[in-house]
Amino acid sequence: MNGKLAYRIVVALAAVSVLWALLVHWFIDPGAAEFLSHKTGLRREIRLPVWLRVLDLHVAAACLAIAAGAMNFSGRLRRANRKLHRAAGYTYIFCVLAVCITSGYMAPYATGGRAAGIAFNLLNLLWIGITLTAFAHIRRLQVDLHRRWMVRSYVFCFTNVCIHALSAMFRGLFGLSYGTGYACGVIGTIVGLMLLAEAVIRLPPYPPKARADIPS
Repeated sequence: MNGKLAYRIVVALAAVSVLWALLVHWFIDPGAAEFLSHKTGLRREIRLPVWLRVLDLHVAAACLAIAAGAMNFSGRLRRANRKLHRAAGYTYIFCVLAVCITSGYMAPYATGGRAAGIAFNLLNLLWIGITLTAFAHIRRLQVDLHRRWMVRSYVFCFTNVCIHALSAMFRGLFGLSYGTGYACGVIGTIVGLMLLAEAVIRLPPYPPKARADIPS
């Protein structure tokens, strides 16, 4: 795939994801009443004012991570303004950490019960580990490895969109309840995004030699 076309696709997906998240969170369901109505059988009571503020931070950090990550895949920006590229990179890392910390707070209250909560916590640890690996590689000036691990990290920015899409698909195809469909969507999204990242880094613009050296 042409590099410019691939980047345009990334930017388009990023823009749609950010707009969708903002639209749902601040206009369609600003108090998360619809989403909260599906949380049943919780082992602990939700402290709603705190939970909603954590959700605000979670959504804001996720949107910023999507935007900063998309900026850093721009070869033109990287060549023209390395300081801005570096600043966007640090912003991305900070936002990923914020997303994962806030997600960790909300995981015990996850829609879909214990299975979804465990999956979210595993995802948080995995995402932080992958992102810090990407950072470690660029600190060692290992640019190709840095880019590959950034692809592995960035795909998780689209977790929320994919969860809702898969959840709706599972409910529609198999008649699952909202909670069960959501839990299946969480697990399916984690596995699917990991596979997608591995497929992407093995396609052009990565050269054949670089693809042969991709670690498992």
